[in-house]
Amino acid sequence: MVKGLVYGALAGAVWGGVFLVPRWLGEFSPMALMTGRYVAYGLVSLLLLLPLLRQLWPRLSQHDWLVLAALSVSGNLLYYFLLVVAVQYVGVAPTSLVIGMVPVVVTLVGARERDAIALRHLLWPLLAIVAGAACISYDVFASELADGLAQDQSGKILGLLAALGALLAWSFYAIGNARHLSRRPDLGSHEWSLLTGLLTGLMALLLAVLYFSPAISSAPAEQISPAFLLLMAALAVGPSVIGTGLWNAATRRLPLTLGGQLLIFETVFALLYGFVYEGRWPRLLESIAIVLLLGGVLASSWTHARQPAGKSAA
Repeated sequence: MVKGLVYGALAGAVWGGVFLVPRWLGEFSPMALMTGRYVAYGLVSLLLLLPLLRQLWPRLSQHDWLVLAALSVSGNLLYYFLLVVAVQYVGVAPTSLVIGMVPVVVTLVGARERDAIALRHLLWPLLAIVAGAACISYDVFASELADGLAQDQSGKILGLLAALGALLAWSFYAIGNARHLSRRPDLGSHEWSLLTGLLTGLMALLLAVLYFSPAISSAPAEQISPAFLLLMAALAVGPSVIGTGLWNAATRRLPLTLGGQLLIFETVFALLYGFVYEGRWPRLLESIAIVLLLGGVLASSWTHARQPAGKSAA
């Protein structure tokens, strides 16, 4: 289980960086950032898959490809598109806050799995995570009022709705991915990650052609810069290939109720990276929130270690 926790934390550290890219490249549309990231992910995945395809292809069933398509749309294309919209309208902290509720959703669903630890044993860790999210939420909006920042309310509502949509999309991915990997132990975590990248890349390429083709779409042309290409390549190799591979490795070693809570590391690292980007230290409530979030995950880990799954339902 220790390896699973380490892999999950490392995946969160890598994934936390995706929240900053929409701030760095704020002049680009969500569609440009989403298709750019995943076309690059698809190309990298294809290159890494080439030596494996001859042995891997015959082992894949039609159901595997359907699952890959659903996971590619929910956990990659839709999730990142909505994340970019949310970050551009409400910022890194509120977006990471809402998406940080993924562990609660995944744990509530995972508690219904056979041999899962009874939900009552995870009550306090879950409450700590919710309390941490509430602290961040209050601090974000209270600090905006204190600073006298005016913002278009319709834009803020759109950003929060986009963050909520990203929360639901990633929850669907986390649950579906964990369940399918548990049914296919013969598929390696790295192989599954690359297959997801390949299919996601093909979908992103089709979307890019439809969206940016002058003959099909009226979307304004966007000037591709060296910084855009560099960051898309970094996203393809870092969060998409390495991060997803780490997460799949963690998923194989942990029950869904615990693995879902490790997603909180993505939120924590996104906040920390945001503080570095803004050149400031966390405020008091932000510091309390991080302690609560990490404390909830550590308490859940301790509960799983002391009470193995399948013996707590009574």
